[in-house]
Formats: sequence, C-alpha cells, structure tokens
Amino acid sequence: MDQRTYTLQLMQIVNNLPEQNRTPFLMAFQASEKNPVVLYGFNMWLGWLGIDRFLVGDIVAGLFKLITFGGFGIWQIIDCFLIGSRGRTKNMILARTLAASYSTPPAPAAVAAPAAEAPAEGGEAPAADGE
Repeated sequence: MDQRTYTLQLMQIVNNLPEQNRTPFLMAFQASEKNPVVLYGFNMWLGWLGIDRFLVGDIVAGLFKLITFGGFGIWQIIDCFLIGSRGRTKNMILARTLAASYSTPPAPAAVAAPAAEAPAEGGEAPAADGE
C-alpha cells in the first residue's frame, strides 16, 4: 500500500466516525500504529534478526528471518522495499478494527424521572380529585 492510498483511506475512516469519537480514535490509533520509517530503520540495522517482522506482528516470518539470518541477507534486501508497505497495511487493519469500536456514538445520559410527591404527614397520600 502506498503512502497516498494509506492517507486517503485513513482520512475516510476518520471522517466516517461521529465527531465526538474522532479524538479518542486518533489517540488510540497513534498509540498503536507502526511507523514505516522506524520499521525501515530496524530492517537496515537488525533485519537479519527479523526484528522488523516481529514489530509488524509477523511472528512466523520473523522467526524464519532469525533462523536464516535474514535469508542469508537476500530477504533483508527484499524487505527494504516491502516493510513500509507491510507496516501501512497492518496500520490500516488496526484503524478499521478501532473504527468499528468507535463508530457508534456514545449513549446520551439518562434523564432522571421527576420525583413522586411524598405522602402527607398523616401517612396518607393527598387525594387526586380534591375530595
């Protein structure tokens, strides 16, 4: 997924949310999103250990990369081109999941019912028809 498509889809998700849920959604998303530039950096320096794949959540691919030392360096070079897209794809999955939980507006506060009249001091309720 390229940067432009990613940005447009994310803006569409945010704009479809109710106004009062946008800020909490963005805060939750930013706390969990994976930055493609950071993933690229991890791939360049520790890609032969599979750290970049572990960070994205691809545990099996990370283990294979770890066992083969980055596919003997070949997989690490290939991931230089693929890891940013993989990170944005994982971010979009995260955004859609979070948007589903934030898509319903919060329930309005319940309005308290008016209090019933208290019985008179004699223990009897006042007559309704004036008797």
